[in-house]
Amino acid sequence: MPTPVTGGLAMVAGVLVAAVGSPVVGDGFWGFAAAAAVLIGIGVLDDIYDVRWYWRILSQVVAALIMVYASGVRVAQLGPALGLDSMALGALSVPFTVFATVGLINAINMIDGVDGLAGALVWCALLMLGAAALYAGNDVIAERMMLLMGAVAGFLMFNMRSPWRPRARLFMGNSGSAFLGLVVAWFSFRLTQNAGHPVSPVLALWLLPVPVMDTLVVMARRIRMRRSPFHPDRNHIHHLMIDAGVSVGRTVLLLCLFTLGCGFLVGQGMRADVPNPVLLSMFGVMGLAWYGFSEERERALGLFSRLSGESASQRAERARARLASSE
Repeated sequence: MPTPVTGGLAMVAGVLVAAVGSPVVGDGFWGFAAAAAVLIGIGVLDDIYDVRWYWRILSQVVAALIMVYASGVRVAQLGPALGLDSMALGALSVPFTVFATVGLINAINMIDGVDGLAGALVWCALLMLGAAALYAGNDVIAERMMLLMGAVAGFLMFNMRSPWRPRARLFMGNSGSAFLGLVVAWFSFRLTQNAGHPVSPVLALWLLPVPVMDTLVVMARRIRMRRSPFHPDRNHIHHLMIDAGVSVGRTVLLLCLFTLGCGFLVGQGMRADVPNPVLLSMFGVMGLAWYGFSEERERALGLFSRLSGESASQRAERARARLASSE
């Protein structure tokens, strides 16, 4: 059914109206607004006219450069992530920041394939960012996280399915996914690159483990098969879960619980002084494990079918139907 794709515009409007009258405005806000305006503008055009992918990437690069040069938000130090006291990126700081920002934006865009999923995962990430900011004593970022969580929660009221609403009444569109990607990148960099309230850069990876890992795995597989990394298919984790019979609501719930569980365990690991290289390696091992396991689509479908709530006979019938359709 025709569904409005103005959720991104609504979230941006809510944030801007609340921020202008908020005491936490300032400290790079107008740079953030300019970067968001670039992404929203090209996102709206993409939602209407289906803009070519390279124009979207160019707009994301421009937004990241605005973030760096207009507001001074960048990744300058990676030492703690590698167990070193200091490892300044120097001349690599800007390209690394641009790469990370564009990567996060596209990860959220690619995970936006099920009602409520992208928004709910970002809400979880904002919650964990806010908790980390409070723990580190950065009250300003914590307050901004609450403002952003309110905007995302308002959108989810119209985007998530429920017993009273069998389908989304509103989509965020490409403008919304780009805006949320910028939000996560911006505040992750602000939090992890703040010498006064230090938080390890490793945490940023574990804020959105599902979109980041899923995007890396899917794009690596497409490149290996000599396809464009932006070539659409149904091999994202949410597609596999839906095709295995997991309901949309349960898919969103399970992936959100996984995200929060990862964030909680990694946070406790940091409190217990687990070396950051170990936590970084864990992310890499998990990504490689998912790449290998999901190589056989039927194996992944078999795993997720056990989470669908179906009986054994229903799962067997679904498996036979998949086999028949593939033949």
